[in-house]
Amino acid sequence: MSSLLRVRRAQSPLKGRVRVPGDKSISHRAILFASLAEGVSEIEGFLDGADCNATCGVIRALGIEVEAPSPTRRIVHGRGLEGWRKPTQVLDCANSGTTLRLLLGPLAGRPFTAVLTGTPQLCSRPMGRVTVPLRELGAEITGAAESTRAPLTIRGGALSGLDHRSRVASAQVKSCLLLAGLFAPGGVRVTEPAASRDHTEILLASMGAPLVRAGLQVSISPPTSPLRPIQLEVPGDPSSAAFLLVAAAIVAGSHVRLERVGTNPTRSGLAAALRSMGADLVESSSLDLSGEPTADLVLRQAPLRGIRLAGAEIVRAIDELPVFAVAATQAEGETVIADAGELRVKETDRIATTISELRKLGAEIEERPDGMVIHGPTPLRGCDVESHGDHRLALALAVAGLVAEGETVIHGAEVTGDSFPGFAETLARLGGEIVEESS
Repeated sequence: MSSLLRVRRAQSPLKGRVRVPGDKSISHRAILFASLAEGVSEIEGFLDGADCNATCGVIRALGIEVEAPSPTRRIVHGRGLEGWRKPTQVLDCANSGTTLRLLLGPLAGRPFTAVLTGTPQLCSRPMGRVTVPLRELGAEITGAAESTRAPLTIRGGALSGLDHRSRVASAQVKSCLLLAGLFAPGGVRVTEPAASRDHTEILLASMGAPLVRAGLQVSISPPTSPLRPIQLEVPGDPSSAAFLLVAAAIVAGSHVRLERVGTNPTRSGLAAALRSMGADLVESSSLDLSGEPTADLVLRQAPLRGIRLAGAEIVRAIDELPVFAVAATQAEGETVIADAGELRVKETDRIATTISELRKLGAEIEERPDGMVIHGPTPLRGCDVESHGDHRLALALAVAGLVAEGETVIHGAEVTGDSFPGFAETLARLGGEIVEESS
């Protein structure tokens, strides 16, 4: 069912303490990895969103039992590395690029044929970064656009070994190849130009996988004993927390506390950028959850100034850049986002769509091939805007609506459930004037 968000300019500060949904990246991996373990895994704090549920669906289609006793709890009955069965249906990854890319890794090691597809939007996204090295490893993959677009047909088994140097730091590419390495007698080694998020390495190592990290390089080989099942509490998603942090950073007088948010250093780019802009953001009540660092994030609104965000910092903030651009519209001076060409191949071309929708609200933004330049502070005006089927963009536009005169209406807002189910209710608890309606 399609929906829209109506957001009005905040008339008072945002205040209070809330929790954000479970980490999307970790939820995906927990389900998939648990299906490869020997035994029963229990996952608490699972993100009950459309993308992560797509991963549950394809794992079930591969013959693995996944129970859902509650919206945020999953129990996976793993049957080991050889436990996946040939699917009797096409594997529908819905709109989830993570599901499709990560799934290809273990499928490369299984001696049967599977077909993966998804929404038209997913089928338009490039998959060559994983299909090309998987073919070098020994998998047979065919599909659209010279096997760089879904639907993809993969026939696995008889893998060799691979030493792969990624041109772009990508946790999805790295994770896909490491998962394939569990089935490759010659092992797999991946070297990145910068450090991408390392949830895969943390989780696989906890399961007993023979994984070695050395700087920007990680290698893996087939385990000599079954992977151990996992007992995991998923921390709050820092990418979801980013929207509430930016909201508090731009609404005068705000003071919010976000509880038990993941603070993995590979995901800290947005928090670091806000601090560089002058935001009063601190961590407290630090806690380790299943190898992942977490903390309460406390933000008090303070004046922001423009900065330059580029290089390795982009990798650590790639999913948060649309809402970072919203913060930049309210910062004093010029903000530059560079080295962010990866945004062009997300759910949408996030450079183009972020710029086009924020311009509707009155933002002053220049487009560059690998990013954008934002001039601030700029008064915003409420109007009708579009999500373009991109959950990060829809959420960012809702945050912009908090400082725009009048009412901002975000169409296609149902996609916010992909990563932040209950967003409108959470923001309202902090004092935001926001309503979700059917359209």
